[in-house]
Amino acid sequence: MSFKQKNIAVSLVNFALILGFFLFRVIQMLQSDSFTSTNIFRLWGITIGLAIVVTIIGTILTHIVSAIIEAIRTGKDDPKIEDFEDERDQLIDLRGTRITYTVSSIGVFLSMLTFVFDQPPLVMFTLLIFSGLVAQIVGDISRLVLYRRGF
Repeated sequence: MSFKQKNIAVSLVNFALILGFFLFRVIQMLQSDSFTSTNIFRLWGITIGLAIVVTIIGTILTHIVSAIIEAIRTGKDDPKIEDFEDERDQLIDLRGTRITYTVSSIGVFLSMLTFVFDQPPLVMFTLLIFSGLVAQIVGDISRLVLYRRGF
């Protein structure tokens, strides 16, 4: 597995866990009738903060663990990790980003439809964050698939 694929896999796992946390908290709020603007916006902040912090920590840990494994495998003190990006990597990243934006745009459209169905604005905000998380996960999966196909 290349270095880029490892980073994408770590991002995929991170965002899947964050999505699971988000859905768990929303369902918990709905069951306990605490689906209020204060709780939703607090959850929104926690989710965004988690996404930033966990992604940074995951990337750093991926670099460290990859360097350690490469040093053990080769027996050298200064392992070379090939993290350069060629045209293929850029094309895969662009295609993944396009898919991410498409899924996110569809999610934003669907969340705006909540006003048509007379739902409160909290539902729209919840769907916005949900669609952003799902879009990131779908984009990461598409990048991994493109890497596996060799394109």
